[in-house]
This record gives sequence, C-alpha cells and structure tokens, in this order.
Amino acid sequence: QVQLLESGGGSVQAGGSLRLSCAASVAIDTSYCMGWFRQAPGRELEGVAVVDSDGSATYADSVKGRFTISKDNVNNALYLQMNSLKPEDTAMYYCAADKRPLVTKRLSRSGFSIAAMTASALRGYWGQGKQVTVSS
Repeated sequence: QVQLLESGGGSVQAGGSLRLSCAASVAIDTSYCMGWFRQAPGRELEGVAVVDSDGSATYADSVKGRFTISKDNVNNALYLQMNSLKPEDTAMYYCAADKRPLVTKRLSRSGFSIAAMTASALRGYWGQGKQVTVSS
C-alpha cells in the first residue's frame, strides 16, 4: 500500500513562489504516473501537472510556464515548484500516483496539455492535500 504525504504550500502574495513536496511511503515503481491536482472551493478537482512513466511532464494550460513538476526516484518524492502565483491558484493541492494514466491530454499549438482527469484517477493513491492560498 502506497501512502503519499504532501508538505509545503502555505500563503503567499500574488507573484510569489511556493513549493510542494510529496513523499511516498514506499519506493514508487517507475511505471507509475504521478501528478498534482487541485480543488478550489466550489470547483471540481482538476489536474495541474503530471509526469508519466517515461518521465515526460504535462501541464494544465493555466499553469504552463509558471509551474514545474519534478520527480525524484531515489528519494521517492514528487515536487511542484510554483512561481508567479495568482489568486486563482488558491486551492487544496493533492499528490496522486497510479499505474494507469491520471489524465487525458490534448494537443495545441503550445504542445500537449492536460484535458481532464481519467475515470480511473480517483482509484489511485492520493495524499491528504495541502492548502495553497494566494492573496492579491
């Protein structure tokens, strides 16, 4: 059984930076997809950034160029560096892992981006969440 524990986050003013970390209780097989999701009050859970088993990263259009996801296979950790934060980034952020794809993707002029969560995503492993609050 894999347990995921998020840390970091907190409160920051618009334009600031925060970093989220996700520690796995056991070694995560490289065949797993891992990612960050968020849910703002009154809104649906949405994919923010994912890294696939081949190491490729995909982002939501709303965070492209501002957020960076990285995976540390040695330390069984996942990170999300968030720069140029905006008030609309305020949400509870969750770390997730699954052997199945966590998101579907779409191709646009700027490359691939996250389209939606997959139907199976919620059956994967999830952390408890960490609050990120961005004030204007």
